[in-house]
Amino acid sequence: MDAVLDELARHWPGYAALPLLGALIGYLAARLAVELLLRPVDPLGGRPPLGWQGVVPRHAGRVAARIGEAVTTGLRTPGEVVAGIDPDRLTREVEQPLLRAVDDIARDVLEEYHPRLWEALPAMAQELAIKQLQAAAPDLVRRLLGELATAGESVLDARQLAVDRLSGDRALLVRLVRTAAQADTAFLTRFGVLLGLLLGVVQAVVVAATGQPVLLLAFAVLIGVAAALPGLGLAIAPRRERGEVPRQYGELVAREVLTVPTLIDAVLRGPHADRLLAMIQRTVAASVREQRAAVALTVGGERLREMKRAAARRVAHKLPDIARHAEGYLTEAIDVAGTVERRLRALPDAEYERLLRPAFRLHLAWLGMAGGLLGAGFGVLYLLLLSP
Repeated sequence: MDAVLDELARHWPGYAALPLLGALIGYLAARLAVELLLRPVDPLGGRPPLGWQGVVPRHAGRVAARIGEAVTTGLRTPGEVVAGIDPDRLTREVEQPLLRAVDDIARDVLEEYHPRLWEALPAMAQELAIKQLQAAAPDLVRRLLGELATAGESVLDARQLAVDRLSGDRALLVRLVRTAAQADTAFLTRFGVLLGLLLGVVQAVVVAATGQPVLLLAFAVLIGVAAALPGLGLAIAPRRERGEVPRQYGELVAREVLTVPTLIDAVLRGPHADRLLAMIQRTVAASVREQRAAVALTVGGERLREMKRAAARRVAHKLPDIARHAEGYLTEAIDVAGTVERRLRALPDAEYERLLRPAFRLHLAWLGMAGGLLGAGFGVLYLLLLSP
């Protein structure tokens, strides 16, 4: 023991540098592992081991499925969301674009399917007919919302929408995972620094006792691997703190995943779009029946059905632009951000960690190898600096 202490005292600057070097290796290995987990988004140089693609973007489908479950399990059903929308408030928000749409649709359909009758009407009669159809617009909005509330999940699969959105945009998926894992990233870097310091002290004592400088390389590799693997695997002291992560996560989901335009587009163009079109056709048909006298239509049944279908298609086409004017109110009414935040805060710890960390245990061997190579590089450099 005296010999070890004497060796440490005589060459203390070199031995004192070992814990600091270990801390640096631990920090850089931890950061490297995190970045390799998330970046690059696109493959670089082929697949491992010849090239690399971030673990999250490489397994985008699997990670997106887990996150899709996380962000939609606690959401209100589409029927509950629609039921929470005030039709009068919505009508006020979209009043002007709605009236313009009714005007355009009515004129286009009547001119296309009954041009002679429409052209024969005096201008005042045409305007009166349009005004009466516009007056029925609020009731059309109310009826359509009622249909949507009843149909519920048959017109929108929010979970599949989230999965498709995230798996199709890997950069967005990476941002979401980075937001969810920010507390773990901070923990991981601190873990790497402390582990490097501790092993650096052990390294100094072992090298002083054995007189084998080659052990510097072995310890450097050990620090690199140890800093990457246990932290990324969350095998040591998993984080339980949530802090601002649920709020930031919810805001990101509301802002970039389940946005109002995205939800509307999914309803209009998704796999259940035909059901929405059928709802619009029923709603338009009911409105046309009630206003038929106003436009003095005397067309046959088949022609009238064609007019209703054409009007429904035009309504569906204009819905995104109309809804855009109420995006602020709809965002508030649907409240994706608040719902996701409340869902995440209410989750048990184990489920919270499982849902928000869907990629941490993928490819740990490669990430550990990267940490080991980083440590080896520093170890070799240190040996070169010590050599005469």
